[in-house]
Amino acid sequence: MYEKENTMNGEMSENGGPVVGLLSYETLVHALAGAMGSVTAMTVFFPLDAAKSRLQVDDTRKSKSTPVILAEIAKEEGLLSLYRGWFPVISSLCCSNFVYFYTFNALKKVAASGPGKPRPSKDLLMGVAAGVVNVILTTPMWVVNTRLKLQGVRFRNEDLNQTQYRGIFDAFSQIISNEGVGSLWNGTLPSLILVLNPAVQFMIYEAMKRKTGTGGRKISSAKIFLIGAVAKAIATTATYPLQTVQAILRFGQYKGDGQSGPMGSLSTIFILFMERIKKHGFFGLYKGLEAKLLQTVLTAALMFVVYEKITAATFKVMGLKKLKH
Repeated sequence: MYEKENTMNGEMSENGGPVVGLLSYETLVHALAGAMGSVTAMTVFFPLDAAKSRLQVDDTRKSKSTPVILAEIAKEEGLLSLYRGWFPVISSLCCSNFVYFYTFNALKKVAASGPGKPRPSKDLLMGVAAGVVNVILTTPMWVVNTRLKLQGVRFRNEDLNQTQYRGIFDAFSQIISNEGVGSLWNGTLPSLILVLNPAVQFMIYEAMKRKTGTGGRKISSAKIFLIGAVAKAIATTATYPLQTVQAILRFGQYKGDGQSGPMGSLSTIFILFMERIKKHGFFGLYKGLEAKLLQTVLTAALMFVVYEKITAATFKVMGLKKLKH
């Protein structure tokens, strides 16, 4: 959290304390920095995301080491295929992280103006609330980018059909006309459960950052990278089976009990879990975890470094000072 040294846009009350409000330069800077950090990091590690998506959706593809999967994709489909669907993913990620960082830091600003010290439980609650807002607003974009990212892929599973979308807007149009508006929210239920992922990630990140910065100690970029990596690794491992179900439902070709609908029924989620375990064993729920951990841990770690650097530089230019916890 940051505080303006002088009154700005009525953000500060007469006694110098922050006026509770969701619209502020500080919150906007956090949101823009979070969006820019995630776009930068995802672009660097995007091929790892491509490998993870293949293993989650194409359940007949053998789970091999990430470098082998990447080599197979490049050999069969060309080197550029490792970046297939980059633009829709980046667009969705940019919007998603802007919404999440804005909501999280707006709630954090409100909490800072009230009684009590920052606590992990507060961070977790704010993370869940921010995640719910994010899921409801951005799920349609993630459904479309999952389809585009897997378009033209050489599936091992012959039951999976190729789609013919000419871009983001055409994908939206075809999905709505062929499957109904509700299908844009496919996988929403596991997504809502998965708000625990970023919530746990931010809770651990904030707690570790507070402990590392105790006594006003400066936190280096290397420490930020490590803290971000540890936080994301724990959150990802804990929620990965649900992420696999989420990817399958978003792809839109699961032929289950016909009850998935916009939310995706609990029975559908349970059936997908059971089918995965029956076919691949319990560890089949973690198929693609290696690629996912490499991608999300490295991406999250780099994202937090870029995010912290951008916010620090921007606040310095704007004449902001960091709030002491």
